[in-house]
Amino acid sequence: MRLPALFLPHGGGPCFFMDDPDGNWTGMESFLRSVPAMLPEPPRAILIVSGHWETRGGFALTGSAHPPLLFDYYGFPPHTYQLRYDAPGDPQLAGEIAQQLCAAGFPAALDAERGFDHGVFVPLKVIYPQAQIPVIELSLEHGLDPQLHLRLGAALAPLRDQGILLLGTGMSFHNMRAYRNPGATAPSAAFNDWLTASCELPGPERAARLAAWADAPAARISHPRHEHLLSLFVAAGSSEAPGRRIYSEKVLETMISGFVFD
Repeated sequence: MRLPALFLPHGGGPCFFMDDPDGNWTGMESFLRSVPAMLPEPPRAILIVSGHWETRGGFALTGSAHPPLLFDYYGFPPHTYQLRYDAPGDPQLAGEIAQQLCAAGFPAALDAERGFDHGVFVPLKVIYPQAQIPVIELSLEHGLDPQLHLRLGAALAPLRDQGILLLGTGMSFHNMRAYRNPGATAPSAAFNDWLTASCELPGPERAARLAAWADAPAARISHPRHEHLLSLFVAAGSSEAPGRRIYSEKVLETMISGFVFD
């Protein structure tokens, strides 16, 4: 059975594992907990792209059987640097995916040392807390070319018929200086509306719109640098069907959304 491709918000740092007296992350955490019930069957493996790993000249995949965690966030409580997420890797599957990408014209190699960054282990610790499903992380290409990452998604599409969940994590709005600023609400909503309308288009029209994302309303306010958006492009590129918005909420005064591509 074909699994959908998802683009999910990963929150801010280790936000789901800290005191949250204002409830900033309650709705997002609840949404992430609901993700397994959205799938037609449990995945046999997860291939995940986050906004926190970039490689030059091609792509890389985690190649360790037991990937460590990268605590690539700063200034948070000490206990958040003791979090565990012991999901296994799958070096054999990662190698097969790398070979498939190379055959499709995308240079790809395994990185046996790379661990899971917080764009991977933080949301997955909420979605699959038992850490029982093998996880492979795939990098973004440092040039951040939208069309390249849309084509990458198309090359990964066959994996969805093999029980592999293609998961992009990022933030549909990612401007660190704008969070908590009420003045960012209207621009973020304008971009969120454009992004939703674009994702709901069929594949070819969606790809054309997303490739020109920088022309969208409030695009550069929403993404001064667009690495947190590109994982959506990978998920979207894996489908020809119209996408659907499955989550939307005002978080830290900005509109944040998640999408599914069947």
